Amino acid sequence: GVVSHPFTTMKITAIETKVCNARMRNWVFVKITTDQPGLVGWGEATLEWHTRAVVGAIEDLSVLLIGEDPRRIEHLWQTMYRQHFWHGNGAVRGTAIAGIDLALWDILGKVLGVPCHQLFGGRVRDYIRLYCHLGGGKMEDFYETSTDDAKRFGDLAIEAVEQGYTAFKSMPVPEGMMIEGNRPVKAAEACVAAMRDAVGDDIDIMVDCHARPSPQMGLIFAKALEPFNLYFFEEPCWPEHMDGIAAVARAVKTPIATGERLCSQFAFKELFEKRAASIIQPDITHCGGLSEVRRIAAMANAYGVAVAPHNPQGPVSTAASIEFGFATPNYLICEAVHQDVPWRDDIVSWGFRVEPKGRQVYPSERPGLGVEINEAEIDKHPFEQELPQRSYAADGSVLDW
Repeated sequence: GVVSHPFTTMKITAIETKVCNARMRNWVFVKITTDQPGLVGWGEATLEWHTRAVVGAIEDLSVLLIGEDPRRIEHLWQTMYRQHFWHGNGAVRGTAIAGIDLALWDILGKVLGVPCHQLFGGRVRDYIRLYCHLGGGKMEDFYETSTDDAKRFGDLAIEAVEQGYTAFKSMPVPEGMMIEGNRPVKAAEACVAAMRDAVGDDIDIMVDCHARPSPQMGLIFAKALEPFNLYFFEEPCWPEHMDGIAAVARAVKTPIATGERLCSQFAFKELFEKRAASIIQPDITHCGGLSEVRRIAAMANAYGVAVAPHNPQGPVSTAASIEFGFATPNYLICEAVHQDVPWRDDIVSWGFRVEPKGRQVYPSERPGLGVEINEAEIDKHPFEQELPQRSYAADGSVLDW
């Protein structure tokens, strides 16, 4: 609902977390209640395999905010980030801040009766393009049955296009040791060739390395896949190796994308200074929410860098990514999750309209983030421990999953 007198005194009375298991991850929803009847805000703070840590971090932050005016978003953001000595730029703290921040923007939009993109200056585009993720494979899949695996990627690519997508991402680069040799490179080439043959040149294909390779292996993969004219090549090596990512960017014509594991404007500042990417992928639910991602996007624009948010989480994350995109000039494309759990749309009612042909999202007129959460449906899917993901090389050493 919309408050009829938006400039009355207002206070936060409660900050709660609602955990909803969604197979691979637990969605962590944040509900902020105010002293205005019926006025609540929803955010999301989903961080795979760190659910309990994030819930605890939100409880720690809530003591700073209870009794405060929820409309003072920047003031409250600075309070969460800077108080209690430890700055909030790690994954857990950044995710906790993000969940609260999203809920505060949702409240402000409801108070003023406008969608969040109107709060950010209004629409700069008529629709937002979506892309989907085909997934990937385990190392043994590529090495034992690379021909079959290449066909599987081709079939998945056709399926994505039949579902209306004009762009999709895949993960044909397997886990590997620091130097792996030729086999995984040939396997990745075969998989990307199968996708390109299946859908032709008019569909945009992205490849995600998942930050698995070392800098040198990332460079080898990038050069091997360069002839396929990828839309972008994502996370060629660890984010800790920013010089390595920059070296890949300089070595190939393919646009390099990275940033899903960077959690503050300060980390992105280094990326921009090193000219390490053409596209950044901040995760709105990890990097401090809409308040921080808008600062990051403004910096990116000054460097001629596009923004394509990382968004494999729950529905509030998607709503925030879309609202952000409608008001951000250098926003490129939005990641969409559509097949994680069959009851995704039971959790939330959407204000957006999605055009099935082309998978284009048109803006919501609902206030705030444009979503309403069904708490009774959340209760049907309580917290479950995420399955441990472990990857090992043939010699037993640990690999990046």
